[in-house]
Amino acid sequence: MGQLTATQLRRLEEHKYSCSSSSLFDPLMQKWWRWLVEQCPLTLAPNLITITGLIINIITSLILCYYSPDAKQEVPRWACFLCALGLFIYQSLDAIDGKQARRTGTDGPLGELFDHGCDSLSTVFVSLGVCCSVRLGTLPYWMFFQCMMAVSLFYCAHWQTYVSGTLRFGLVDVTEAQFGVMIIHAISVIFGSDFWSLTLLEVSVQYVIVYGILVCQLLLGYSYMSGVPYSGAGKNGSTVAGTSVLSPVVPLIYILAPAILIAWKSPENLYLQNPIVYLLTFGCVSARVTNRLVVAHMTKSEMAYSDASLLGPGALFLNQYFNCPIPEKALLYVVCVYVIYDLIKYCRQVCLEICQHLNIMLFTIVPHPPSCSGHVAAPEKNGSSSNTKYMTRSKSKVKGH
Repeated sequence: MGQLTATQLRRLEEHKYSCSSSSLFDPLMQKWWRWLVEQCPLTLAPNLITITGLIINIITSLILCYYSPDAKQEVPRWACFLCALGLFIYQSLDAIDGKQARRTGTDGPLGELFDHGCDSLSTVFVSLGVCCSVRLGTLPYWMFFQCMMAVSLFYCAHWQTYVSGTLRFGLVDVTEAQFGVMIIHAISVIFGSDFWSLTLLEVSVQYVIVYGILVCQLLLGYSYMSGVPYSGAGKNGSTVAGTSVLSPVVPLIYILAPAILIAWKSPENLYLQNPIVYLLTFGCVSARVTNRLVVAHMTKSEMAYSDASLLGPGALFLNQYFNCPIPEKALLYVVCVYVIYDLIKYCRQVCLEICQHLNIMLFTIVPHPPSCSGHVAAPEKNGSSSNTKYMTRSKSKVKGH
């Protein structure tokens, strides 16, 4: 069976991208992004640009995780530098893929969905990388909170999009957060990751970072969710699919509740002994569910509460319920492999179904540049225009290839 119905595919063709942004950093970066995209050949597919940036970001983050598998050890300075560089490369490539789509005349819903899928996975690895850089494993419950908050905020950003039909970004949002992460990595490069365990004026530097990130996350969450009860674009203030504006909270609970309960009840201290693998597992589950929310928004369809990826957390929960007949650590690694496989399988199948329906290719294009020129138009002042997807950069938004 396919992941998308015929009705969903038809509605996908009718989908119109809508985004508004008042980011502080995006206008400053536009000159660099416009120059960078002009260096790309017109035969280079936008989705290939996106996936290249994601692969670089994942590899550089995994290097940090390799040297600090529990986020407690000091990591090499060069690894922190690579992670910061990998994030900058991902940010830049993620910013120009939509511009490349406009240059080549290949913009469409597939690029929007593909971009969101890559962003959802990048959020997981960026969170793990910064935890290793600041040795946040020495505060394991704060590490758990920070990582789960990151994936939850990404979900909430698309929750409000599912409700209002427009992806909105504030003055301080994803681009600014990415630069914040790069600065943290840069500090680890200059002073070493031991710097974060120092105490200044009887306050640990780690706690300064933790509380600083917490404040930013709470403000970001408020900006995403404050308008949800009142901004429904559907009939009688419902979502774009005509469902309750609160309905997306159920899949989010299905992610967070097992993550908390399994870590709390584990007789083998499963999370404390394997924090990176544990957070990677639930991060991938969150990415899978978030992608389904994006699909529901773009196809104006109801989002089902059940999901195949939840079988992984369900297996961990049942294993605990029956007094762990299977060693928890072994089962966690099996579940981690399963949820990664399930995420890749889902994304692959959805992309192939869209490609088949629209008669296009995923990583290959036959360019059809605009007749006047192949250059990118200047950014518009009004960020709410549909062309904003090519001009405005934000990690969790789409560029609409």
